[in-house]
Amino acid sequence: MRKLAFAAAIALMPVGAFGQDFDAGLSAFNRGDYAQAFQELQPLADQGDAFAQAILGVMYEHGTGVPEDDAEAVRWYRLAADQGYAFAQYNLGSMYANGNGVLKDKVVAHMWLNIGSANGNQRAAGNRNLIESDMTAEQIAEATQRARACMASSYADCD
Repeated sequence: MRKLAFAAAIALMPVGAFGQDFDAGLSAFNRGDYAQAFQELQPLADQGDAFAQAILGVMYEHGTGVPEDDAEAVRWYRLAADQGYAFAQYNLGSMYANGNGVLKDKVVAHMWLNIGSANGNQRAAGNRNLIESDMTAEQIAEATQRARACMASSYADCD
């Protein structure tokens, strides 16, 4: 179920919006040619393209065209999240909420989900609200303060 949600989110990205190499990689991903997608997107991700980084995160998280590796997924999501990409911020928060590739940390999860929500990812707000029910008021306050500091620093102070 979770894999379908990520694939659906990727499929909804507009082709033609990011550049020819990205479009070729996204098209390959959407048609299930993950080897071609990786070949097209890896160089862009290495050059700092947040959209390509987020898709590589999805690929590593779900083992589509690459070996499944949650820690590598977190690395790619973090690179994209640090550039303000809400989809990656949502995914990164989800990884912390579930302890996939990182130690489970509700405060950090809340922080990233809050940031993703503030940057326009509607799913992030819903997931943030879900984990709040299992957090203390102090944890929520800390996560909120950390989200504000992170955003105020243009994602340089997010640890």
